[in-house]
Amino acid sequence: MLQEQQKLRMMIITALFSAIIGILAQVTIPLPLVPITGQTLAIGLAATILGSRHGTVSVLLYILLGAVGIPVFAGFSAGFSVLIGPTGGFIVGFIPTAFFIGWYLEKTSFNFIHAMAANTIGMLITLSFGTAWLKAGASLSWGAAFAGGFAPFIVVGLIKAALASWIGVLVRNRLANANILFTAKKSA
Repeated sequence: MLQEQQKLRMMIITALFSAIIGILAQVTIPLPLVPITGQTLAIGLAATILGSRHGTVSVLLYILLGAVGIPVFAGFSAGFSVLIGPTGGFIVGFIPTAFFIGWYLEKTSFNFIHAMAANTIGMLITLSFGTAWLKAGASLSWGAAFAGGFAPFIVVGLIKAALASWIGVLVRNRLANANILFTAKKSA
């Protein structure tokens, strides 16, 4: 019975993080091609707190909710057209980003230094996916895609990576210590 309760609790927490991603996606600073949003911060938090499996599932659920028409994407947008549009690569890039961050931390340790490394690389994964997709979807040159979809987000991405690392490790440790979050590997 305890194992079933743990599974149910993790399912609820995973779904909750999908909602958190949708909420933070609405925190937007508009820029000409691609806005700065709270989505990437939320992705880093989900993966840092939940790990690779549950972090990735929360991202997949978030994307599925948006794809079927629930306005969870930035600017309360939704629909499959957002995913296949010029900026859809950033959203699709959240999947390997969440998996990588969680996987890296599971292979190393859930501490700030490792979380910062994982979230920084995760940011680069998201920006790479998004920039390549933007280039193809908007018929831009590599230089224009890099200038519009990568370069403006590096500094803000590092700030969000630091926040996701610090808050994520702190929350993960507190949830694990309170026996709310069940992990195969204890936080460091």
